[in-house]
Amino acid sequence: MNVKDKIIVITGGGSGIGAAMARRFAEAGAKHIICADRNLEGAQAVAEEVGGTAFHTDVSLGADIVHLIETVEADIGPIDLFVSNAGIGLDGGVEVPDEGWQMIWDINVQAHIRAARVLVPKMLARGGGYIMSTASAAGLLAQIGSAPYSVTKHAAVSFAEWLAITHGAEGLKVSVLCPQGVATPMTAHMDTASVDKDGMLSAEAVAQDVLEAIEEERFLILPHPQVADYMKHKAGDPERWIGGMQRWQAKLTGKA
Repeated sequence: MNVKDKIIVITGGGSGIGAAMARRFAEAGAKHIICADRNLEGAQAVAEEVGGTAFHTDVSLGADIVHLIETVEADIGPIDLFVSNAGIGLDGGVEVPDEGWQMIWDINVQAHIRAARVLVPKMLARGGGYIMSTASAAGLLAQIGSAPYSVTKHAAVSFAEWLAITHGAEGLKVSVLCPQGVATPMTAHMDTASVDKDGMLSAEAVAQDVLEAIEEERFLILPHPQVADYMKHKAGDPERWIGGMQRWQAKLTGKA
């Protein structure tokens, strides 16, 4: 899909990868960009920069997602590309309480489902549309130090795959973004040892990869191409993969 003259909604559009995508899509000639974020001030700054519209949206709330989509379609026009980008991280393992799991599940998984629930019938009725979701390489591999992040990102990838399989022949295009480390406010606190191996990318570099993938209508977007090799290693020899990840975990936690 060529984004020129298209109406595009980006959740989490007030900073990080979302903001970088908004700028890149604007440069590529998008007709109108809607930056939706619970940080309205950030969304307004980016929207002003790209000549778009800011929307206060908390994607953990189903009603906010419905309101966003219905308002844009009524006041601006049919959404050509919906970028379900908002997400959060949460460190920890089995000790994370139910409240933490529910919070990250609502944002990293349910937000994609709730958006698709409203959008897919609309897009199919008009012959097609495009949904791109931001997941993570953690959704294909694993995230050391965070069970909630790993689990929810795996679920996000799986849902995107299901959408592509189920509705692709009806005209729905689907992509899922799975980067490793990206320099954003979300990763500002991160110990860089966990990403130094393959490098921390800029949000702008990732946005360029996203644009190219959407133009090619490519399902899996891997800004870190090494991830494809890791996936092959994992599928080809799971036991060896787990052993290697255990050693990497021990190194990062000082238990090697």
